[in-house]
Amino acid sequence: MPRFSIIVPVFKVQGYLHACLDSVLGQSYRDIEVIAVDDRSPDGCGAILDAYAARDERVRVLHLPENVGLGRARNAGMPHATGDYLFFLDSDDTLTPGALRALADRLDETGDPDVLVFDYARTHWWGGTRRNVLAHLLAGNTDGTFTAAERPEILDLLMVVWNKVYRRDFVAREDFTFPPGYYEDTPWTFPVLLSAERIATLDRICLYYRQRRQGSILSTTSRKHFDVHEQYARVFRFVDTRPALAHWRPFLHTKMGEHCLDILSKPDRLPPSDRGEFFRRTAEMFRAHRPEGARIPAALRVLEGSYSGYLLRRQAGRAGRELGRRARQARTAAAARVARGRSALNLHRPLDPDLAVYSAFSHRGVLGDPAAIHRAARALAPHIRGVWVLAGEDEAAGLPPDTEYVLLDSPGYRRVTERATYFVNNVNWPGALVKRPGSVHVHTHQGTPLKYMGADLLDKPGARHGVDVPRMLRRADRWDYSLVANRHSELVWERAFPCHFTSLRTGSPRNDVLVGAGADSGRGVRARLGIPDGDTVVLYAPTRRDYRRGGLVERIDPARFAADLGEGHTLVVRLHPSLAGGPARGLGLSELHRRGVLVDATDEPCVQDVLLASDVLVTDYSALMFDYANLDRPIVIHADDWDAYRASRGAYVDITAEAPGHVARSYRELAWLFDSGTWRDEEAARLRSAFRDRYCEFDDGRAAERVVRTLMLGERTPDRPAGPARVPSQATARDLLIPS
Repeated sequence: MPRFSIIVPVFKVQGYLHACLDSVLGQSYRDIEVIAVDDRSPDGCGAILDAYAARDERVRVLHLPENVGLGRARNAGMPHATGDYLFFLDSDDTLTPGALRALADRLDETGDPDVLVFDYARTHWWGGTRRNVLAHLLAGNTDGTFTAAERPEILDLLMVVWNKVYRRDFVAREDFTFPPGYYEDTPWTFPVLLSAERIATLDRICLYYRQRRQGSILSTTSRKHFDVHEQYARVFRFVDTRPALAHWRPFLHTKMGEHCLDILSKPDRLPPSDRGEFFRRTAEMFRAHRPEGARIPAALRVLEGSYSGYLLRRQAGRAGRELGRRARQARTAAAARVARGRSALNLHRPLDPDLAVYSAFSHRGVLGDPAAIHRAARALAPHIRGVWVLAGEDEAAGLPPDTEYVLLDSPGYRRVTERATYFVNNVNWPGALVKRPGSVHVHTHQGTPLKYMGADLLDKPGARHGVDVPRMLRRADRWDYSLVANRHSELVWERAFPCHFTSLRTGSPRNDVLVGAGADSGRGVRARLGIPDGDTVVLYAPTRRDYRRGGLVERIDPARFAADLGEGHTLVVRLHPSLAGGPARGLGLSELHRRGVLVDATDEPCVQDVLLASDVLVTDYSALMFDYANLDRPIVIHADDWDAYRASRGAYVDITAEAPGHVARSYRELAWLFDSGTWRDEEAARLRSAFRDRYCEFDDGRAAERVVRTLMLGERTPDRPAGPARVPSQATARDLLIPS
């Protein structure tokens, strides 16, 4: 008996059917049966299904004599199912890699619940991918099962069939079936979830929900939307037969009203001539099923009146929103006039020689090189007031004690940026910021460049998608100083940003903590991350790809890699910051972290802490390799798509020819490097030494001190020629270079 019976109703999807079936049959977890139901599809779907069945014995095809619709096609497949769990998969959707294994593991972990709810992501026809916005509802209660009464928020998820698997014995015992109609998921999902005694969740994206260019069947203009009333009537009839569920009537009454009004509010759902009738039927049903004494939410009270009242209320709402918009515009314009007047006044006042403004990673916190310089300034130049610019109050949480900050575009932000002498950032400041004569803009960058940057992107249209290079260069025109850790960076930045700045061979301030770090320097971080004492910590840090929309390309299966590393090893994964907020975490990483298969360190605020905690770095083309080389610990490059990466993004260095360690061209080679111990042999040490000599040449552990003493205090430093006066000028900037 298979673990999963995957029932796939099929109708007019021949362009998507191969992808759907391949995503199922290509899963590493193979204990399945696929029951494909050809719902009298008029295209080539039937032949496609027969071809798959001929190649794979797990596929069974049912050819229905007439078209019966989605719900009854699912019903037709159920009697043929023999698996422990039913999985209803729409034939234009696809499973994500490893989805069935993750579902099977979660079912085992929770003791075979009645229903397991999992996450999904919408994949749009134009290439974008968006995770379910209510994914956080799946993250709680990971230790066991619950009922809908214990966690009613589970009913706020999209009421569809395909984001769940159902224990077949439970479905048979309760005699659940799908009714005909447009909204057949509603009278299935509500009864199932309300009846289930044990529900579990899986916080992992297991399914890609395809968003077609012309929308789904539910987004078409048709009288078939009237079907929603009968489907909710079925739900209420079901509750009537179960006295124990009577307390759900107020909830279902509200859901029904919200759902119907949502359909009515969409201009493309109902023909204009049918909208009044739809409202009246909804209002009749709303009154008929109103629980005695139930409190009606304000937004639904319109259903207690007439259709003309509903229209007047919508018109009043639109008018009110328009008045509110105009009022906000007027307030904004008035505030802007006041701000411009205040700014004009401040811009005529002298600069504050003891005020420095810092920002990092588009105002995300006290991070990176600017944070290291700020710490050094507090110790060496305490008279200089340091103020951080943050994007919002969320970024202020967890700031170091006594850290002064202002929010972007706030009055406080304008006050400090109009008077500050020093500006330190690793990203360009907003275009509206005026660079005053005498101010000193220090750009730290975000590491040694491997991939093309700045003006070099002009020849890479794919890589510069969404990037306004001329505007970027206009903002870079404000730079006075560009910090570099090696001569390679100096040459690249001066070509990629053809602006009037001076390159300073200071080293990278953020890497001061890495220079000379001992083997035990990351012990505290390991303990915080829950890494067992004595384990060899393998840090995997992949970067984004410019040849894929969204940047996510999974080159390594982290679960397999963690298993292949074996006992005594801990795999730590840190995603590129641009991937941290997308679907990458939900495609298994969060679940693997929860289960202790690996450690997800993506949210660790300080990447240097993660580097210190590791024994070896595995990366593809992340600039972290240049920072990591300061630790003099092994680095392995996984370059299985190097040609594609270099062609799409461009690279200043052939990292496979000038590697900091061994290079794997496939996962098989990567696994062998670790299994054989080759990752830390003498050749790896030789390659790393040459790499360090070239790319860490100015990193000596004193970069932050050097920046503060040279640029803020105007001092001579022991390894520098005479520096300029209190505020450096362009005329003396070249004197700050380390002699070649």
